[in-house]
Amino acid sequence: MQNKFFPYIALAIGISALSLSAMFVRWAEAPGPVTGFYRLLISTILLTPLFLRQQKQLAPIEKKYLLFPIIAGFFTAFDFAFWNSSLKYTTAANATLLGNTAPLWVALIALFIFRERLRGVFWFGLVIALTGALLVMGSDFLHHPTLGIGDLMASAAAIFYAAYQLTTQRGRKYIDPFRYIWLVGVSATIGMFIINIVMGNSFTGYPAQTWLIFFTTAIISQMIGYLAITYALGHLPASIVSPTLIGQPILTTLLAIPMLGEIPNATQWIGGAIALAGIYIVNQSYNPPQPETPNA
Repeated sequence: MQNKFFPYIALAIGISALSLSAMFVRWAEAPGPVTGFYRLLISTILLTPLFLRQQKQLAPIEKKYLLFPIIAGFFTAFDFAFWNSSLKYTTAANATLLGNTAPLWVALIALFIFRERLRGVFWFGLVIALTGALLVMGSDFLHHPTLGIGDLMASAAAIFYAAYQLTTQRGRKYIDPFRYIWLVGVSATIGMFIINIVMGNSFTGYPAQTWLIFFTTAIISQMIGYLAITYALGHLPASIVSPTLIGQPILTTLLAIPMLGEIPNATQWIGGAIALAGIYIVNQSYNPPQPETPNA
């Protein structure tokens, strides 16, 4: 029992840390991609000493395998850019829920590109999940078309996160987890820098409170959230960790009520519950090796 106690505590801490991501983006008086850039930059800098220590202790990484974390990093950059931007146009609950539909896209990409066979129960779960997501998004489009745009951004983020997972699934065969995730952080930071340059976003001129949020989201959302989930994945089966991560949108929805004053309407509650049930079924029917960095 003692051996399982700390992994479960770590899992709870990781989910809680990730659930706060949407709050930090909404509180920061900066464009979403800028918040994402500093979240990645600060956390990568803070983790650099540990990376250098592992570089000395472990065998060198073959150059041909560096392509995996580089590509995964750019997928992460687009994931962050779309997801953080979506929070300016939709609710924290919607962005987190739709951003966590990545398992659906992972399985579909695996089916159509890698020709993996999927069980019938997967298709059942997919239909349920998409029905719930359409209820959530449809409610926004009918009442507030601008919110609907935010929902589409969050869904696009989920597709890029799915691409990250599939790239990582293959790259992790050749690179240890910590060095892999540091390299992803470097690549994603460069990607976010380019995205912000193209969008014309400023990297300076923000109030002190926003800079504090930049550091807070880097430490809590990126470092604590990632390390806690990674620790849990090392001690608990993916069949437990993956479905449990579905609790993140639920916790974000509950936290958004007092912290952001966002109260979902009846259709969104029902759609969210249906989507979560579908994602759970998909997770149970198709469980690829887990990525080292959780979404959001």
